[in-house]
Amino acid sequence: MKLKTIFPLFILVLFLGQGMVAQKQFNVLLFSRTQGWHHESIKDGVDAFYQLGQRHFFNVEWQENPDWFTDERLKQYDVIVFLNTTGDILNETQQQAMERFIQSGKGFVGIHSASDTEYDWAWYNRLVGRMFVTHPEIQTAQLHPLYRKFPGMSGFRSPHLFTDEWYVLTPEKQKGLNYLLEIDEKSYNAGKPNKEYPGGGMDGFHPISWYHEYDGGRSFYTAMGHLPAVYSDPFFLEHLFGGLYWAATGKGIIEEKKQDE
Repeated sequence: MKLKTIFPLFILVLFLGQGMVAQKQFNVLLFSRTQGWHHESIKDGVDAFYQLGQRHFFNVEWQENPDWFTDERLKQYDVIVFLNTTGDILNETQQQAMERFIQSGKGFVGIHSASDTEYDWAWYNRLVGRMFVTHPEIQTAQLHPLYRKFPGMSGFRSPHLFTDEWYVLTPEKQKGLNYLLEIDEKSYNAGKPNKEYPGGGMDGFHPISWYHEYDGGRSFYTAMGHLPAVYSDPFFLEHLFGGLYWAATGKGIIEEKKQDE
C-alpha cells in the first residue's frame, strides 16, 4: 500500500479514536446565577465540580447566563445543578424550557440556597421539595443519616459532627420526599421562633437532604454548602456526587436482596 493511501487512513482512525475516548459518563450544566445574596463559596463549588468531573469521568459546563436555558441547548445535558443560586434567575420562557428538560426524564440537583430561589415559581418549589425560611449563626451540629442505601451516604457516621450554615426550611411543597440526612436540633442553637415553626428551628424533625422523582425526572437537594471549606470536605463531596450520580443516571440506590423462596 502506498504511503499517500496509508496517511489519510491513519488520520481517520485517530479522529474516530479521539471521539470515542471523549465520551464521558454524563453531562452536567452547573448554573450559579444570583439575583440576591451571592455566596463567596460559589467559586469553591465550581472548582469542586470540575475536580469531581475529572475523578468520576463526567463533563461539567459552568454557566451564569440564563439565555442558556433553551430546549436546543439543554438537550445536551443529563442533569442541571443550581449551585447557591438566589432570587428570580429565569424568565417564563426559560422556566418552561427547564420544565420540559425534567419532563423528558432528566435530573436536577439543588445545593444550599437553591431553596432560596424562584419562590413564585410553584413548579420549581415542588421540584426542590422545601424552601428556605431563615437560619441561625454558623455552628457545629450533629447529623444523622436516615437512608444509607442511597449513593454517597455510606461515609456518614451517626452522629456525624459537621459545621455549616443550617437552613430552616418550609414544610413539604411536594409529597414523597425521601429523606437522607437530618440535624439533631438539640445539638446546636436552632434559632428563634419563625413564621413556619413557633417552637423555633423546625420543631424537632429537621431534614437537610433528600431526593424524589418529580414530573417525569429526578431531583436531589442538600441544604449543606454555605462555607467555602465544605467543598473540600470528603464526606460532603461523596454525598454531593452520590446525589448528582443518581439525578443524572437514575442509578446507585442499593436494592434489597430478594430472599430465596
